[in-house]
Amino acid sequence: MKRRGGRDLEGRPGRVTGEKPANSQGKLANPSRRQALSAAAAGLAVATLPITPTEAENATLYVEAALQQAAQGTAYRPKYFQPDEWRQIRVMVDLIIPKDAKSGSATEAGVPQYMDFFCTEYASNYAWMRDALRWFDGFAYNAYQKSFVKCTDTERRKLFDQVAWPAKAAPAVRDGVNHFNRLRDFTASGFFSSQIGVKDIGYVGNVAIAKWDGCPAVALKHLGVEG
Repeated sequence: MKRRGGRDLEGRPGRVTGEKPANSQGKLANPSRRQALSAAAAGLAVATLPITPTEAENATLYVEAALQQAAQGTAYRPKYFQPDEWRQIRVMVDLIIPKDAKSGSATEAGVPQYMDFFCTEYASNYAWMRDALRWFDGFAYNAYQKSFVKCTDTERRKLFDQVAWPAKAAPAVRDGVNHFNRLRDFTASGFFSSQIGVKDIGYVGNVAIAKWDGCPAVALKHLGVEG
């Protein structure tokens, strides 16, 4: 789906997957991607993934330290994922949340490091991550005779399009739908708990404001109480 002002990994307008499609073909095309994700971000980690608030806080501190070290020239070395898995994760999360004019991408927010933290510390709860990566690699090989990472940006998006809309997905890819839903939620929880993600949704913390204009319209709509 298109991001407002966003760019994908090859410089073209970006998109995210898993929102309500804006056309009858179910293509990923809707400018409200970040609004839809951020509306549910606050409770996402705890509500849809086996993550407690304490674990989420520990992960955030871990990611911040990793990003600081990277800024100082020390590249992050994943503890759980193999090099080929690490490359695939980075490609996939940036397809879900690419960089746009407002903020950075999932990789810039440290989402892969966030995932590596949980998969290392709570391996039994996150065995599905490796299964998901293998499934998408097999999906890519069946369609294009190459791994997901080696596919073009257009090919990757076509693969995601087939599993991003549960109501439209073919029965043969139901496992992929489940894998994608978990991957999308994991990506969103990591992004919106990062410094980049917090700034993206406009959270300013416990500070005084000169004027209160009420609850944002997108939040009211999400809660079903819009006037």
